Amino acid sequence: MAVHEDVTREATFGSLPVLRSERVWNFSDFTWVNVGLAIATWAFLVGGSTAALVGFRQGLAAMVIGNAIGVAVMLLASVVSSQRYGVEQYTILRSVFGFGGVAVLAFTVVLFTEMGWSALLGVMFGRAASQVSNQVLGTDIGPNAIMVTLLSLVAIAAAWGILAKGPLSMRFLNRAVAPGLAVLTVGMIVLLLSKTSWDGLLAAAPLEPFPDEGLNFALAVEFNLGVGLSWWPVMGSLARLTDRPRSALWPGYIGLFGATIVAQVVGMAAALTLGDSDPTVWMVPLGGPWLGVLALIFIAFANLTSLTSIVYSTCLALRQAGGRYLARVRWEWLTAGFFVLPAIVSFWPSLLYDGFLVFVTWSGAFLAAICGTVIADYFLLRRQRLDLRGLYAHRSDSPYHFTGGFNAAGLISTALGAVTYVSLYNPQTLSTRPAFHLITASVPAVVVAAAAHLVLSRLLKTIEEES
Repeated sequence: MAVHEDVTREATFGSLPVLRSERVWNFSDFTWVNVGLAIATWAFLVGGSTAALVGFRQGLAAMVIGNAIGVAVMLLASVVSSQRYGVEQYTILRSVFGFGGVAVLAFTVVLFTEMGWSALLGVMFGRAASQVSNQVLGTDIGPNAIMVTLLSLVAIAAAWGILAKGPLSMRFLNRAVAPGLAVLTVGMIVLLLSKTSWDGLLAAAPLEPFPDEGLNFALAVEFNLGVGLSWWPVMGSLARLTDRPRSALWPGYIGLFGATIVAQVVGMAAALTLGDSDPTVWMVPLGGPWLGVLALIFIAFANLTSLTSIVYSTCLALRQAGGRYLARVRWEWLTAGFFVLPAIVSFWPSLLYDGFLVFVTWSGAFLAAICGTVIADYFLLRRQRLDLRGLYAHRSDSPYHFTGGFNAAGLISTALGAVTYVSLYNPQTLSTRPAFHLITASVPAVVVAAAAHLVLSRLLKTIEEES
């Protein structure tokens, strides 16, 4: 019994494959997990940020196009393989990048991207809770006050407590929060339509557009592509806990595309009509004191569901990438260590809020390239067949050890994809090439990374055979 419990714990909190009998999420469970992820405050914030660039018609088109492509690419690059083999995605990535290559990605791109999202979610919780206090208790807490930081730390502590108990407690939280969020989101749509005319909504001007309308639309599409791709670091590790392929893929699309679009549309419409992109600001004016406060409470708890899912997957990645050093660290301490930087960032609440678009698009630059490389490797080079033992073999004995633990083809291809992205669109300076208006930056990054990986893999294989 003790041995079985140890193996089960290692499969849940470590990197061992999850057996069918150990997979705790069915179609309904994983749908609510994804809905809970999607309808967090960031979805409303994405809608508000889109409204800064374009009006309602163009914004809706940008959201549908960006999220449809971004989520589809992300799911192919994460969910399919992890669900099939019951292995978290960073262990599977050894077949793409090598043992050392995965560690490089996990401790750079993945770590800082997910720490950024975690800090953002914590601050959103703090702002939502402070607005509740302002309405119910008559306090006057500003959006960047120290109380927002303290409430953010409360959210981080609560997320850590949930994480320490594992996926079953995460499932319970999602089942409790996600349905309420869905109902409240629909209610906000009704309120919006009752308080403004359809013609008025369509005629509303964007909040802070650039002079070039074509550039505004391209930026809005690219921004939403980045949002769709941003789910990649967490989805594979969650999907391995589903009981069958259809329980992983379609709930992912239902939640991360369907529910996200609904929440983003609410955020965009509210921003266009109420003049503020921050959902913690416009929810009370929209819903009134009681419904607005109720919405803020649910949104605050939704951020906890997103936080736990993000950190669960990221810490699994860090554990396997860290090898024997992090394998010895208890799960509770590993997750606590992850929260240190987000807790520090929460002392500057406006840091990520003010740079939200830049943060999302920089993340998209690297995630698009990674996804392109992974899709080419799994579906085209390996044709969905992996050596499961090889993924866990001693590094030098594994077929995925490559050269010194690094697959040069995978890493160079990813770098080329990221360079392609930045050459078309620089998120920091917002400078673009003419082609960006037509093909965005994420789509070429995916294509270039995939094509480069196919060519380089075959080239390296030829060189090895000749030598």
